Amino acid sequence: MKLIGILIVIIGFTLKLDTIAVVLSAGVLTGLVAGLDINEILTTLGSTFVAQRAITLFILTLPVIGMCERFGLKERAATLIGKAKSLSAGKLLTVYALVRQIAAALSIRMSGHPQFVRPLVNPMAQGAATNSLGEIEKKDQDKISAAAAAMDNYGNFFGQNLFMASSGVLLIASTLSEQGYAVEGMDVAMASIPVAVILFIMVIVQNHMLDKSLIKKYSKKDK
Repeated sequence: MKLIGILIVIIGFTLKLDTIAVVLSAGVLTGLVAGLDINEILTTLGSTFVAQRAITLFILTLPVIGMCERFGLKERAATLIGKAKSLSAGKLLTVYALVRQIAAALSIRMSGHPQFVRPLVNPMAQGAATNSLGEIEKKDQDKISAAAAAMDNYGNFFGQNLFMASSGVLLIASTLSEQGYAVEGMDVAMASIPVAVILFIMVIVQNHMLDKSLIKKYSKKDK
């Protein structure tokens, strides 16, 4: 019965009910089933929200990103990249993946898809492709968009484990320690280096193949 909150969340999301109402209802009902009184439940919910409020800060940036896009941020980014004659979409995305990986390794936040990839990286990659190949089809634009999102995921996911104090590294170290293995955060970070290098090699290959497929397709059209 104490897991009834999970059932409420599943049903609420399935029926597409209000998210906040569903989550709060699940939390309150779970607390009541667990034997907490209303005051304890509200105190727990309030303290948890205050402790995790930084998670919701990204919401404040969305209106700013929307205004920037509305007033030409995408177009300016594409125009800027269009001036770099030798830069292809794949090369640009490879550089971004490297920057994203280094930033994650240094625990520097770069916001991710909504605030960085969508309004900046993707338009720049699209501009690079258009500049070198001319007008490209919608299907290929979608490929570039997907590649831009993938580069952010690759760099963030594999780069953050290079920082010995990141939450993921600390979780791995603590879990292994509980199982009797003497592991520190630095050990996990050092072991993650070969994986990060392999990942970046894969990124280079993937983006090279993207450029190669686009060049092959649009060079034939020119003929």
